[in-house]
Amino acid sequence: MTVIDVHTHMFTTKWLELLQKEGGSYNIQTRPDGQREVFRGNTPVVIPQKGHFDWELRIKHMDEAGIDVSVVSLTCPNVYWGGEAVSVRAAREANDNVAEAQSRYPDRIRWFASLPWEYPQRAVEELERSCAQGAAGVMVLANVAGRSLTDPMFAPIWAQIDRLGLPVLVHPTDPPGVDQMDMTKFDLSWSVGFMFDTTLAITRMIFEGFFDAYPNLKIIASHGGGTLPYLVGRFEKGDQVELASRRQMKRKPTDYLRHIYYDCITYNPGALQYLISVVGPSQVMFGTDWPHWVHDTPGAFTNTALLPADQMKAVRGGNATKLFGL
Repeated sequence: MTVIDVHTHMFTTKWLELLQKEGGSYNIQTRPDGQREVFRGNTPVVIPQKGHFDWELRIKHMDEAGIDVSVVSLTCPNVYWGGEAVSVRAAREANDNVAEAQSRYPDRIRWFASLPWEYPQRAVEELERSCAQGAAGVMVLANVAGRSLTDPMFAPIWAQIDRLGLPVLVHPTDPPGVDQMDMTKFDLSWSVGFMFDTTLAITRMIFEGFFDAYPNLKIIASHGGGTLPYLVGRFEKGDQVELASRRQMKRKPTDYLRHIYYDCITYNPGALQYLISVVGPSQVMFGTDWPHWVHDTPGAFTNTALLPADQMKAVRGGNATKLFGL
């Protein structure tokens, strides 16, 4: 059985150096345990690990874990900082790095392109350049420097992605307003804020008719879709009471939830099983979040092993094989 990890991350040394120099409100602080962590202001964002930078270590981890292919992405804060020239430079640095890794490990590595979304024309140019280098899809954070993914300014980017029919990994970052929500204690920006960010981004897409406007989009909602599966009943009730004149989507909310894709990163077997009960086994794929310190590589294998054999096979690799054409 081929195992394909669709949610695993990377950084580069040059990208991190550029963030430190040109990142504006992004800064690096030392945690009480000695680890260096990226913050936006005083909000924790991500803790770089050795595996983010070391491709040989990644392949070693994949071999030991039993992962055949990793579809790698630059994680938050991606490249939404520093102005146009810096954002484009950061995107090219990240994309060139993973393209080179794919050339070194052609049977093991695929990748999502990072784009300077705040500058749509430059983003389209980088998308075309990345696809020529072999990008298998696109990575976007659930908000782009506070802007909704459905903001009209991003329409040229979505139109090109839709035309190409590329998978898009929607990954959370610290949500707008996090500074006012006191999420810095106990790292609630990760456990709660990230889930809110993904949920709000995808819900906007559903209710604003985004999937009707871009029918070829193949969205992957990170971390089991955040709280999307749990809210299915509220979505349906909200649609029932919506004023007809304001309704923008053409189908029912559940139809859209069953249209998009998800990873299996739930940290809980019951949550994974519930996700599949809502969206169907054909929409869920294997993910680990490696090499983050909160990665769940063992849990991803353990939890998927509890599924019926046909579902386990689909989630661990069958669905991704179809989606990415591997």
